[in-house]
Amino acid sequence: MGRRPFLTLACIITALGLLFAGSASAEFRAAIAVRCVTPEPLLPVSGGVGPSNPTTRKMGELTVRALVLEQGDTRIAICSTDFLGFPGVLCEKVHAQVSRVPAANILIGATHTHSAPDCYGFPDRQGKTSCDLAYLDSVCAALAEAIDAAAADLRPAAVKIATGNAQGKIAYNYYAERLYDPRCHVLQVVDRDRKPIATLVNYACHPEVLGSNQGILSPDFVGPLYERIEARGGGVGIFMNSALGGMVTADCRGPDGKDIQTWDECVRIGHLLADEGMRIIGDAMIQENPALVCESAIVRLPVENDMLRAVVQRSPLGFKLDDDGHIATRLHVVNLGDAQMATMPGEAMPNIGYYLKRKMHGRHNFLFGLTNDAFGYILTKEDFDSFDRYNYITRTCLGERTGEILVRRILELADACPRPAAVR
Repeated sequence: MGRRPFLTLACIITALGLLFAGSASAEFRAAIAVRCVTPEPLLPVSGGVGPSNPTTRKMGELTVRALVLEQGDTRIAICSTDFLGFPGVLCEKVHAQVSRVPAANILIGATHTHSAPDCYGFPDRQGKTSCDLAYLDSVCAALAEAIDAAAADLRPAAVKIATGNAQGKIAYNYYAERLYDPRCHVLQVVDRDRKPIATLVNYACHPEVLGSNQGILSPDFVGPLYERIEARGGGVGIFMNSALGGMVTADCRGPDGKDIQTWDECVRIGHLLADEGMRIIGDAMIQENPALVCESAIVRLPVENDMLRAVVQRSPLGFKLDDDGHIATRLHVVNLGDAQMATMPGEAMPNIGYYLKRKMHGRHNFLFGLTNDAFGYILTKEDFDSFDRYNYITRTCLGERTGEILVRRILELADACPRPAAVR
């Protein structure tokens, strides 16, 4: 080899080394913003398919929250909204109003409170709906504003990530008491002084202590969870639900076995979950400049359920079915440091949640349920219409192929991502 080719090759190697070194050391930045979206005057609240129920008072405030993360050329927003669900058609309205984060990198989840206004446009038997379109437009605008506000406030940061079992009387499975995932996944973002900016809690549980039948508008236990995280020095709280299907719900049972449906019980559960999240994250090591990767894909799901097809076709929100009777949604897989996060557009059954986390590639595997869409229950074809106990969830899912399609596509995305960084 002559001298000139050798110098050329050396220059190329040096340039590539500088490029990769620069990418690896790109400064990680983060910020969070919150907007209150409690309707004034109060609106009826929805606990599921069918007409909403009127309200006369509120307990806590409904909010939308946006945690924006950036590393190198990648910027994402992880958002949480205090609603039963936040359908993709509303996500698209948010995307159209955001200027500082790419639409494909915005993840929007719902806490699944059963005490908030209808975001689906569920028709009653006469085809009417209590969905307030002007209010929903204001919510979309508020969330878009929160995303851009957080993106404008990005500051140097690091992360702590941990997983542990949440102890105490928080959740159980109404169908089979122990058939739920007790793991709580926690992401805490800290500033240069190691002061927490935000703490994200990812845990499977229905926020339905109060329910939709008491005339109360509320974030349920999620509101007290946020207050407790802030009081404990965890910064701004953000809650992302997980595989809560079939029916992983708040354990508000009293000594007599009857549910205690009070605000005090919301406070007890919210504070306990916050305390457990803070305990789990407490001794986690700090990850400096964690690598951030965001991959997404559009998936088409067959709408085989006649009831949900009617909701889609009669809702004033403008859901779109293609000529083959499919509806489209976006799935995300995000790598952050030694964690991997995946989204699920509905209420996945616990076994699906366990399987996905077992097959994903992070040291810590987060599953964000009811994110980017809210298509009801997600179960395997083996479980679909197989037990009398599953009659309700069978009636309120898109069809028996949904789970299989989503699991396959999520794992394809996870496999396509670079492996999350190993942290020692």
